Amino acid sequence: MRIITGKFKGRNLHLVPGLSTRPTTAFNREVIFSVYQDYDGCRVLDLFAGTGSLGLETLSRGAKWVDFVEFAPAALATILKNIELLGCGESCHLWRKRADAYLKSCTESYDIIFLDPPYRKNLVNPTLELIKARELLSPGGIIMVEHDPREKLLPEFRAWLTREKSSKSSQFSWLSFDIPDQENGEI
Repeated sequence: MRIITGKFKGRNLHLVPGLSTRPTTAFNREVIFSVYQDYDGCRVLDLFAGTGSLGLETLSRGAKWVDFVEFAPAALATILKNIELLGCGESCHLWRKRADAYLKSCTESYDIIFLDPPYRKNLVNPTLELIKARELLSPGGIIMVEHDPREKLLPEFRAWLTREKSSKSSQFSWLSFDIPDQENGEI
C-alpha cells in the first residue's frame, strides 16, 4: 500500500498483519481521493483507522492535523510504525479507543471525517448519529463513509448525501450537514 500523492508520494506503508483488519485497497483509495482533493490546512478525523492510510494520505496532501482512532492492538502498532516511517508525529495523534467512546468524549470539530468501520457490524448509522449529535463536523465539512453495500444509510443521513459511488464490494458515501433540511428549509 502506497501514498498516492503529495509530500509522501510513493512511500510504502506497513499493513496490519493477519486478517483481522480490512485494508482500504489502492482502488478504493483512488475512488475516495478522486472525489475530494483539497486537504490544505484541514483538521481530519480517521475513525476505525486500521493502517492509518486515509489520514496519512491527507497529511501528505497538506492537512494540518489528523486524529487517528483505533482499538485493535495490531492496528495500533501498525499506525505507529507508519507515523514513524513518514516522520509526521508532530501533525497527528493516535487514540487507543473505540470509535463510539472517542466520539462521546470528543470536544474538537473536524473539516474531514473518514468513517471506515468493519463490514457487517452495523456501525455506520450509530457512528453518524454520534457525529451529528456531538456537532463534530465543522461548517462546510465532509464525512466520507466507506461501507458494505448492504448497510444502508438511514433516511435522515441520505438527506445529507452529496455524492455516492460503489464498487464490487464497497459503497462510498460523502455527506455534509450543511445541506438545507428539506422539511423546514433550514441549515
